[in-house]
Amino acid sequence: MKDVYIVSDNIVSPVGNSAADNFHALISNQSGIKEHVLPSVSATPFYASLFNEEMNQELSAMAGNSFTRFEQLLIFSIAGALRNSGIAIASPETILIISSTKGNVSLLENTTVTASIKENIGLYTSAKKIAAHFKLSGTPLIISNACISGLTALLTGKRLLETGVYKHAVVAGADIISSFILSGFQSFQAVSAQPCKPFDAARNGINLGEAAATIILSSAITNSPVKLTGGAVTNDANHISGPSRSGQELCIAINKALKQADLSSADIGFISAHGTATLYNDEMEAKAFSLAGMETTPLHSLKGYYGHTLGAAGIVESVIAVRSLQENTMVATRGFEQTGVSVPVNVCKKTMAITTSHCLKTASGFGGCNAALVFSKAVN
Repeated sequence: MKDVYIVSDNIVSPVGNSAADNFHALISNQSGIKEHVLPSVSATPFYASLFNEEMNQELSAMAGNSFTRFEQLLIFSIAGALRNSGIAIASPETILIISSTKGNVSLLENTTVTASIKENIGLYTSAKKIAAHFKLSGTPLIISNACISGLTALLTGKRLLETGVYKHAVVAGADIISSFILSGFQSFQAVSAQPCKPFDAARNGINLGEAAATIILSSAITNSPVKLTGGAVTNDANHISGPSRSGQELCIAINKALKQADLSSADIGFISAHGTATLYNDEMEAKAFSLAGMETTPLHSLKGYYGHTLGAAGIVESVIAVRSLQENTMVATRGFEQTGVSVPVNVCKKTMAITTSHCLKTASGFGGCNAALVFSKAVN
């Protein structure tokens, strides 16, 4: 199998407009989450990480008004990752993979559903428009698999490169927050009325967030400092929204990812957890890490900085994991004070120096889906 390298990345979020800006903001404990009073989104104030009007105007100026805000965000992030990457996105050797859970669903809100809206709401339509913008020679691939979409998209790209079907994969994810999306999570009573507290004893739900992120994978450019060495997806089939109570199925994904990377749990220097700050997710993840023999491995959740960015989350958090490997620095878990799960886990409370060659990224989502990826420093 061919090795798969990470040759470029990008994050566009309320925290910053590049991967470097985002990483340094997190190191400085800067969060995009704040209280919003937006009657068009919620009848009551809510905490979330949302783009301001200045950023929305910048997106429009960069991509043009013929694109929706969701599409503008993807274009902005992809263009940022391509810049100085040496990758030709229009080449037949390159595939574009798009990750999203909601896409243009906000088009259905407060309006008559016209034929145009029916056409534009489909993710395939957004993919075609973005393909035309970048003058792609092929058809983009769409991954929409709940909150593991980003990790599934990266794993799909890895597999396509390993088989030699393509040499490069541009993997991009985005989602925006609308009334429909927020009300859905509110109906589950899963939204916190304060900034979220992953893995904490006082955690009571998520905050949502907007972001886009892109990672460019390559099997042909081999001088990159980080590789994607392992990955796996499982499903616990427990409930339409509730995760497994045992953590066994996420543990299976972790063990499969480690096996593919030819590593053991002892080789992993830190974990970038999904860490939504809901009662059930954090408990399930903690059990999975314990079952995998990682109860003492340092872990963090980034939801206290970004909120839950849905289809972008796996890629956003993977970018930060890769940057952490390169910078030998682990970001703290913002909002965490006291352990609130039933098994021991080593939650990182303060940003700290680390020395490791490997990290684990996990995610779980509605429908019982689980994903795990392993990133490793390359030895060139």
